[in-house]
Amino acid sequence: MEAVPRVAFGVIADIQFADADDGHDFGGSRRRYYRHSLRLLRDAVRAWAAESPPIDFVLQLGDSIDGLNARRGEAEGALRQVLEALGRLPVPVHHAWGNHEFYNFSRTRLAQSGLCSRPAGGAAGPPDGLCQAYHCSPAARLRLVVLDAYDLSVLGRDPDSPRYEESLRLLREKNTNEDLNSPAGLREPQFVAFNGGFSQAQLNWFDEVLKFSDENQEKVVVMGHLPIHPDASDRVCLAWNYEAALSVIHSHRCVVCVLAGHLHDGGYCLDSHGVHHLTLEGVIETPPESNAFGTIYVYEDKMILKGRGRIADRVMQF
Repeated sequence: MEAVPRVAFGVIADIQFADADDGHDFGGSRRRYYRHSLRLLRDAVRAWAAESPPIDFVLQLGDSIDGLNARRGEAEGALRQVLEALGRLPVPVHHAWGNHEFYNFSRTRLAQSGLCSRPAGGAAGPPDGLCQAYHCSPAARLRLVVLDAYDLSVLGRDPDSPRYEESLRLLREKNTNEDLNSPAGLREPQFVAFNGGFSQAQLNWFDEVLKFSDENQEKVVVMGHLPIHPDASDRVCLAWNYEAALSVIHSHRCVVCVLAGHLHDGGYCLDSHGVHHLTLEGVIETPPESNAFGTIYVYEDKMILKGRGRIADRVMQF
C-alpha cells in the first residue's frame, strides 16, 4: 500500500438482519443467514475501528434488515440492533434505502429514522424531502452522491400519492404478469415490484450536482441500492430506468465509481466511459465463517478496495 490515502471508507451491503433461524431466498435455493448477519456486521465494525489511519465514513448500501421482521413484528428492534452496531464507529454512516427497508417501514417513517442520513434542511438533496438522495464533500475535490433508487416505486409510498400512482402505472405498463414481482417473459426484466427507479426530478438534480463537480474538477463516487449497469448485475436486479441514470453520468466527466448492492452475488465492470461499477456481495448469504465487507482507499489516480471474505481486492484506476 502506498502513502496515506486522501480518504478511506467502509462499504457493506444487504445485511438483512433478522433474529431468526437460517432460511432461503424467494426461489428456495440459496441459504440466508439471518441471525449471523448481525455478527458479521459487528466483525466489520471492529475491523473498520482498527484501521490506521482511521476510516472517514461508511457506506451502507441498503437492505439493512430483512422483510421477515415486518411479518414477525420485530422491525424496530432489528433496526435498533443494526444501528447500534454501526453507531460504535465514531464516523458518519451514509445509508441507501433498499426494498427490504420498505418491506418494514413507510418512506415517512424511514425519513424520521436513524437510516435517514440526508442532511437536515434539504439543501443537499432534491426538493422532495422524502427522497433519500443527497451529496456531500468528504474531502477536497471529492464528492459523494447518494441516489434514491426507490424514488419511483410501489414500495413505501402512500397508495393515494401521485408518485405511487405514477410508479404503479409504469410497472403495469412494463410488467403484464399477475405477480408483479415476477420477471417471467419480460423484455425488460428489471420492471418488478422489488425494484424501483429515479424520478425525473431526482435525475435533473443529479445532473446539476455533476455539472458543479465538473466545473470544480471534483471526482465523484455515486452510491445507491440498485445497480445501474447491466454488466455489473444480472438483468433482473437493475434499477427500472438505469439507462437514464447512466446517461446523466456519461454526460459528465467527474464520476469515477458507482457502488450498489441488491444482487447478492456481486458484480463489477469498467464501462465504456471509464466509470467503475461495483456491486457488493450481500452479507445475508455469506456463511458465518466468512464475511462480506471492504475498505476503499482513495488516491489521486485510483481507488483500492481491500475486501474481506467474499469480496475480492480490486484496483480501480481513474
